[in-house]
Amino acid sequence: MHSKHGEADLASPPQPKSESVIITPKSQTPIRLMSCNIQAGNTTRKFSEYISRGWSHLLPGGKRHTLKSLAQISTPFDVVGLQECDPGSLRSGFTNQTNFLAELGEFPYWSHQANRSIANIASSANAVLSRVEPTEVLDYPLPGRMGGRGVLLCQFGNGEQAWHLAVTHLALGLPSRIAQISFLSELLANKKRLVLMGDFNCAYDSPEMHQLFRQTSLQPPPEKLATYPSWQPSRSLDHIFYSGFRLNDYRVLPAGNSDHLAVAVELSPNDAAQ
Repeated sequence: MHSKHGEADLASPPQPKSESVIITPKSQTPIRLMSCNIQAGNTTRKFSEYISRGWSHLLPGGKRHTLKSLAQISTPFDVVGLQECDPGSLRSGFTNQTNFLAELGEFPYWSHQANRSIANIASSANAVLSRVEPTEVLDYPLPGRMGGRGVLLCQFGNGEQAWHLAVTHLALGLPSRIAQISFLSELLANKKRLVLMGDFNCAYDSPEMHQLFRQTSLQPPPEKLATYPSWQPSRSLDHIFYSGFRLNDYRVLPAGNSDHLAVAVELSPNDAAQ
């Protein structure tokens, strides 16, 4: 995990209201977490822009403004998990976007797992930004017909107070996604206080997800909130699962100009898990 301090002027664009599904009495020491597929800082506000702005998947123009907006959104959170964060290629202006966001959001600790690189033109990574220093950071490649998928696993604290955070981005294809869920189920099976977040490319109640909830202590979110496409959400693809915590708040919120909405939770330690 890198330790990075920095300051920057943060853009303050107007943000739409977030949608929240559950709020209960809060603990003295909640943990605030957010997960977001940032689309490498690209701007997509309607389906036609996948074509009309196709150049943005190869060239860096306009991405820093989006990253400033993302940094502003991340400010209230203790830990942020990112997917499709470019670790440094042509499309990001050879900027490590995780490092850049850590400086803008004043996160002292950050780490990324570079998963896929296409001839230095486009790269992709899972990433974590944190205000608390982790005690361990591991990364694992995920199985699948095509490479380029992984899971970043962080431990915070030690002993009975320790908890784990896993950040991942699963495949579009069902056979690969089934294999990846099986891998995650084995990797996380014995962890009692745990958060798993990311872009799963499927709803949490899809048949392939059943193994995850059977084999681990993870719980699904209280309701299915749509996260894609961000301009007219109709599919629930991005999730935060948890165990060993009590849920105070679960919501979706805008993630700059990404084609995905972000998912955010506030969790308090569950005394029973201690």
